[in-house]
Amino acid sequence: MKLNIEHNTHYTYAQQVKRSTQYLRLTPQDSQHQRIISWQLTLPEDAVCTTDAFGNVLHVLTLDHPHQAITIQAHGVVEIEDGVEDPTMGHLSPLVFLRHSPLTQPDSAIQAFALRYYQPETLLAGLEKLMGDLLLKMPYTPGATEVTDSAAQAFASGNGVCQDHTHVFLACCRSLNIPARYVSGYLYSEDSAHVATHAWAEAWVDERWHSFDVTNNTRLPNQHLKLAVGIDYLDACPVRGIRLGGGSEDMQTMAAVQMMPASQAQGQ
Repeated sequence: MKLNIEHNTHYTYAQQVKRSTQYLRLTPQDSQHQRIISWQLTLPEDAVCTTDAFGNVLHVLTLDHPHQAITIQAHGVVEIEDGVEDPTMGHLSPLVFLRHSPLTQPDSAIQAFALRYYQPETLLAGLEKLMGDLLLKMPYTPGATEVTDSAAQAFASGNGVCQDHTHVFLACCRSLNIPARYVSGYLYSEDSAHVATHAWAEAWVDERWHSFDVTNNTRLPNQHLKLAVGIDYLDACPVRGIRLGGGSEDMQTMAAVQMMPASQAQGQ
């Protein structure tokens, strides 16, 4: 399956920003799961391209002159291989992903919930059951949480979106001493109302990473395009920045993931 992705982020500020720096994890990488056919970032100025501590492609965009708006665009074509996950361990030990963070720190309620599904001899089956029951306990509810809410806060509220589902799942895994990492990316859906930017988890079991998309209750990443991984949302979010000045901020983002018709796909 070949996907065409368009992702635009536009910031406007009430006052002039003196200078700003944006950290962009908007560039996917080739793997057995995904093949990058074309990909381009359109930015207001040239950015420095590097690799972050987790192996993600990172662009650092610095605007050191006054500005009152920033537009960031990413677009490209990627081929997804059905039924194939990325087996690469990466350059970091999976043990790194046992570390809790403020967003994924489990409380007693999360620890008790996770223990109900701990099956040492059949870890994957237990985690799959945990994933399904977590979605029942926390139905997908846009607007019910804030981006700064922790796993414990979202779990207590009984609602959430993909970021919350992923944070709670990570907290459960790590409380059971199972390495797990946050994944940001895009999701193709035939439902045009579905949000194209997405988050899911990967757990380290049997010497490889396995996908767990709680929001869609699936372990098959057949419609998923991975951008970045990290301990939590803050490590892997597509756009994150700091600025000096500007006053209040308004951010508008639009992402679209479309499956390319067979006639166009064959021509790529």
